[in-house]
Amino acid sequence: MRLKFLRTLLVLALLGNIIVWHRIWRLFATQNTLRLLTPSMVTPDPPQKLHRRLARLVTVVIRQFETFENDVASTVESVLNFFPTIPILIVCNELPYPPLELDFANDSMRNVKLVNLQPEFNKSYDERSPLFYVRTKYVLFLPDGSRLSTKQVMQETMTQAAKLGAVTVPIGSATLSCINIDLKVKEWSLKFSHSTGNECDGVNGKHATMLETRLLRKLTDPFLLPFTDALYIQTTALGAKIHMLSNYHFNEGKSLYRNQQSQWKLQQLYQSRERSMFEKLGIKMVIRVSNYIEWYGCSRESNRCFGSVINGVPSYLYQNRYTPPCCLSGLRKVAHHVFDKLEEVGIRFWLESGSLLGAMRNGDILPWDHEVQIGVNRDDLERSPWLIKAMNKPIVDNHGFVWEKATEGEFFKVQYSKINHLTVNILPFYAKNGSMVKDAWFLNNRDFPEQFLHPMSSIEFAGRQVPSPNNIRDFLELKYFKGVIENPELPGNISF
Repeated sequence: MRLKFLRTLLVLALLGNIIVWHRIWRLFATQNTLRLLTPSMVTPDPPQKLHRRLARLVTVVIRQFETFENDVASTVESVLNFFPTIPILIVCNELPYPPLELDFANDSMRNVKLVNLQPEFNKSYDERSPLFYVRTKYVLFLPDGSRLSTKQVMQETMTQAAKLGAVTVPIGSATLSCINIDLKVKEWSLKFSHSTGNECDGVNGKHATMLETRLLRKLTDPFLLPFTDALYIQTTALGAKIHMLSNYHFNEGKSLYRNQQSQWKLQQLYQSRERSMFEKLGIKMVIRVSNYIEWYGCSRESNRCFGSVINGVPSYLYQNRYTPPCCLSGLRKVAHHVFDKLEEVGIRFWLESGSLLGAMRNGDILPWDHEVQIGVNRDDLERSPWLIKAMNKPIVDNHGFVWEKATEGEFFKVQYSKINHLTVNILPFYAKNGSMVKDAWFLNNRDFPEQFLHPMSSIEFAGRQVPSPNNIRDFLELKYFKGVIENPELPGNISF
């Protein structure tokens, strides 16, 4: 009887333990579920752990500062006050003078590095590359004269960068504006316009930018000045967007460039750097937000904006680009001038070859063409005083255009200026046995039946009506091949 009683007690004890452990398991499971459903209730990292974790994930880069007036030392100290071990890079084009007020020998500055991009003896290429020192997943570009506000803002900025990609945070009370950047690499052009919303191509206003290091490594020149203008043009080329974080901000530091001399100097440096940036990135036409057009690369007083043309193939085609827009603009001016001068003296002319093809396709010069070609009736040449003079030697007319007889064939050239050799070719033809023929080979222009000029027609070209052969499609297919209007070929059989 007693043994049976003991067995009953053991069974009851075992059942009691099972019930207790089941309830403990249910309690822990409920707490874990609540923690997953309400992340805001998670106990935040202690401050020491937070700054160490961020220091392993973020490198701070100070790129926007001037040697003649800056607040770099205080900006660095502000970062170290919050994150003593975070890596900081100060990037400059040449060693600052006066020197920055930073004691790099101090142990507190052991993670602060001054990187000079300028070549130096006894310094390797890697040692001059800021990316060589970046070991973190994210980079924070902090402008001079900034102060971190709280550790939490840095944490939230990194969290948003992980979700959105590149993000910006305003400095102080700065109001940021979103900019749309229409970059056309083939056309060497760039257009800025205002944009709404928080997703942008670029951002105006004083701000910090955080992005992933892997994006930075894809850029052709990530530390190019002026910064951040050059950065955003390059990220646009990759299709990356910038997201403005309006709910966060970093604090403003020392007020800089308050006197007129500093402001003037800063403006001159910006203009010089911007021009150099456009040159390095191959931008020759810039349309500002106001729709004002600026040309970079060539003018009438400079060389044309592309190099040699060998076997009829301009060098820019090998760069996977079309004719620079400043050259197209100059070509239109030369063409209009030649049209006017030939019409003044009654010379019969018509659009030829590639120029006629461009007129048929888009009413303008072909996007990849580097010259304009027109045919003339050889019997009319003596009506032009400039062509008569050009038979003996090059002559500059009253408007600065240069007329000359070509050395490579029986035709004439009219150039934009003595320096800028953007050219309109004047190709003389004459009637023979029902065909329009030429005396010598030039520019692969074929003879053609005289009936194409009787009567002549006209076509829109470069902003005006210009004489042309009749039955243009048959004319062009005779010169080239069937279907050339719909499927033109680039010189040298280059294909994009």
